[in-house]
Parts: sequence; C-alpha cells; structure tokens
Amino acid sequence: MNDWDLRIFEMVAREGGIGRAAVELNTAQSNVTTRMRHLEKELDEVLFERHSRGVKLTPAGQRLLPYATQVLNLIEQGRRAAKDNGVPHGKLLLGSLETTAALRLPSVLATYARRYPDVDLRLNTGTTASLSDDVIQLRLDGAFVTGPVNHRDLVSESIFTEQLVLVSAGNVANLDRLAALGELKLLVFQAGCSYRARLERILARGSVAELRIRELGSLDAILACVERGVGVTLLPKALVEPIANERAIALHRVDRSEADAETVFIRRKDSHVSSALGSLLDIARSEGADARS
Repeated sequence: MNDWDLRIFEMVAREGGIGRAAVELNTAQSNVTTRMRHLEKELDEVLFERHSRGVKLTPAGQRLLPYATQVLNLIEQGRRAAKDNGVPHGKLLLGSLETTAALRLPSVLATYARRYPDVDLRLNTGTTASLSDDVIQLRLDGAFVTGPVNHRDLVSESIFTEQLVLVSAGNVANLDRLAALGELKLLVFQAGCSYRARLERILARGSVAELRIRELGSLDAILACVERGVGVTLLPKALVEPIANERAIALHRVDRSEADAETVFIRRKDSHVSSALGSLLDIARSEGADARS
C-alpha cells in the first residue's frame, strides 16, 4: 500500500465511479482498476461494490476511507510545510459567510493583496454548516463562520463581533406590527444558515406564530425581497445601517442574547498554518481589533 494507491482509492470513493476518478486523476481507467484490484488483494478485502451507475464502498472500504484521507492529508501538510520558506506564496483557499465577505473582508483582502502579491487567494462563500464541512474535508484551508463551532477536528478563533438586527420593509414600524401580519416569511440563506435559528426564536418571542422559510442564494436577493415586503431577515447592523434609507428597509433591535454574534475563523487542528494563512490572519485580527475599538 502506498500513497498513490490511497489517492486512487479516495478519489474512486469520492467520485463514485472508476471512470470519473480516472478523469480527475488524469490517468487511464485501466490503471485505476488495476491499482484498486491490487489494493484489495493486498488487504484481502473487497473495498467497492460494483453496480450499473458506478461503485460504492463496502463496510471495509468505509473503515479504510478516514485513514486514507488522514494519510493523504499528512503527506500534503508535510509537502506544504517543507516548501514554506516564510514568504507568503502559492494557493490559499478560504471560505466566508456572504455577510462577512461583504462587510469585513474587503479591506482585509485589499491589504493582503497589496502586501503579498505572490499568493493566489480564492474565496468561496457559503453557510456556516457548508463551510465547516469544506474545512473538515480539506476543500478549504480555513473559513470565517459564525461561532461557536465545536468539532473535534477543528480549532476556532474569534475575529469579528457583529450586532445583528432584524430587517423588514420600511413600512413596518415595530416588531408588534409583524405579529399582526399573521403568517410571516423568514428570508435566509440556504440550509445551514447560522442566523436562521436566532431569527425563529426572536419572532416566536414576539408572538409571531406562523413562520415560513424561504431560502435565497444571495445577500442582494434577500435584501430585494425584504424591501418589497416579502419577508424579514436577520443581518449585521454594520452591513445594513448605511443602506437602510436607500433600500427602503427598517432595522429593529433584538434581544441582546440574540443580537451579539461572533465571527470565528476555523481550520483543521492537524493542518499546517502556512505563511500565507498566518499573514492573512494577522491582518484580519488587526481589522477585528480596530472594529471593536
């Protein structure tokens, strides 16, 4: 068993098919088949069940997969550590909530790009749940999400503090008015949105009994729907306060227990903190401290 065998095994498991794995690995399908048969023979275990649409892991394959992923991660971390000469360079894959990307990261990324032009930084947006999974599965080097995040494979660090407000159409004077509207739509990001549970609790306390969820794909879409009276949402005050008048939206204070939200940076415990990542975190920490002062 070697790292190439494990890489092929992990790719077949991920793609659910030998042909698809061969394409991703830029190798011949026959090579993938041969290496998997060799691995199965060495372990004296069947790792995949073949079916008309591809393959799926057997119980033995399921037991092997986390170890294969861990070994491959250690090899990659070792390679990156060996190449890290203290000067930020190379790829840096980050994730962020869309609200954080719009509110807090522009100045961070502008400073970073100016100081470290040799870093190829890529930013993906998503929900706390989806981004956490991407970090755990090594698809991202780290991500800015809403805390707290408790997972045995992750470490987190508080970077920014946000004060959340309920956002409605401009003609809604107060939260009591929302209760009088009857059924109310909650406008949130896709499943895994970290503000969703808070918003449900806030409205339940305000005696809004009938709640319906509408998931939207972008911040602009949510604000446009709020402005037109489709529903309400929960967003950082610093993000929406400057545009409240021009967007014809109203902001409503909520209970302190639901208003304060920590934006934390998460990464895997076993990951190498590269010079590229460490330098970005230094800038983000500084920006976070300035925002709190």
